[in-house]
Amino acid sequence: MNTRRALIFPVYIPTLIMSFSQGMLIPTLPLFAKEFVTSYGMIGLVLAAEGIGRILGDIPAGLLLRKFGRNLSMILGILIVVTSVALMFTASTTTQIVFLRLLSGIGNATWNVSRHAYLAGATAPHERGRAIAIFGGVNRIGSFAGPAVGGLVAASFGLRIPFVIYAVLAAAACIVAAFSLEKETETTSAQRRFRIIETVRQHWRTLLSAGGGQLCAQAIRAGRSVIIPLYGADIIGLDVREVGLILSISSFVDMSMFYPAGIIMDRKGRKFAMVPCFLIQAIGMAVIPSTSGFWGLLGATAIVGFGNGIGSGTMMTLGADLAPKESAGEFLGLWRLVGDGGHMGSPLIVGAISDIAGMTPAIYVVALLGLTSSAIFAMLVPETLKRSTDTPGPDPAGPPVTSGLLGSSSPPDR
Repeated sequence: MNTRRALIFPVYIPTLIMSFSQGMLIPTLPLFAKEFVTSYGMIGLVLAAEGIGRILGDIPAGLLLRKFGRNLSMILGILIVVTSVALMFTASTTTQIVFLRLLSGIGNATWNVSRHAYLAGATAPHERGRAIAIFGGVNRIGSFAGPAVGGLVAASFGLRIPFVIYAVLAAAACIVAAFSLEKETETTSAQRRFRIIETVRQHWRTLLSAGGGQLCAQAIRAGRSVIIPLYGADIIGLDVREVGLILSISSFVDMSMFYPAGIIMDRKGRKFAMVPCFLIQAIGMAVIPSTSGFWGLLGATAIVGFGNGIGSGTMMTLGADLAPKESAGEFLGLWRLVGDGGHMGSPLIVGAISDIAGMTPAIYVVALLGLTSSAIFAMLVPETLKRSTDTPGPDPAGPPVTSGLLGSSSPPDR
């Protein structure tokens, strides 16, 4: 069985389910938060809470990965998410909502880091771009359908019902993953030793340069999920169905680019995908303030979706390329920490600037972050494809899952 098939049930299908569920909250969570708070700053805090939870959970997730392995970490992460979103149905105060979003972020951090390690260990560098781009495409397929369904469900049955559906679907994803993950072998005591300080000391330059690019990259990606619903609802006056439709069409454009993105990464280089990805997103974001209706906002978000699609899987591929095999779990935890910092910070930036100066300046700041990301990857980050070989990537919690994406065998010591 080749890697593409071997990843379907343990990674791709659970990812599809989870991304669809998360997509349902994109048009509904900002509006749900508005029932409890009135300022954009507080809405930004609610939306940023999951990102804060991810930051809090990234390093512990690396520790769990090292100590207990990928499989248990992946299952535990999904179960935490199930619990947190199920309890959102009964939340009645802002404090409860923020706490539950924090908890969801911790669960997602555990799920993300262990899943990233699973993918890195299963793929050879020269084909990793396609394998992870497929993963990114699966994410985007879920994101395409999720917002429209979430908006329709919320408009028909109330803003709390999407949380119930999310919890049920996440539980199903957990069951699928639990019964399909490849069995792990026992790790050695040396492999179990947590090397976080050593990893920071040895790789701080990489984390500073490439990590800085990723920080800005994730900020513009998270910013669109805040800006588009709020701009559509508050500035243009669209309802939740229209906002959900816009987001889903943008996601359709986004997901249509995932496989070309993988081919670009594996044949031309990672930078050929990363640099235009965030430049185009910045352009699309900067166009949003000039829109005044459904079709204008749809056009701007389609540009953003096209740009993001070109970069499908780029940050995970770059992280897997850069991760040292002797401390891959720790490095990936730090890599996710940096990216999640951007994911968490963007809603706070949008909320704070919107309260002080209005939403338009906030949109331009987020666009500037995308432009900065593109410039960092173009000028400060080396191309990682040139140092790829035909050997599989690092696996911090056990041997590779199976053969490479195109069927090449994985050496037993990797």
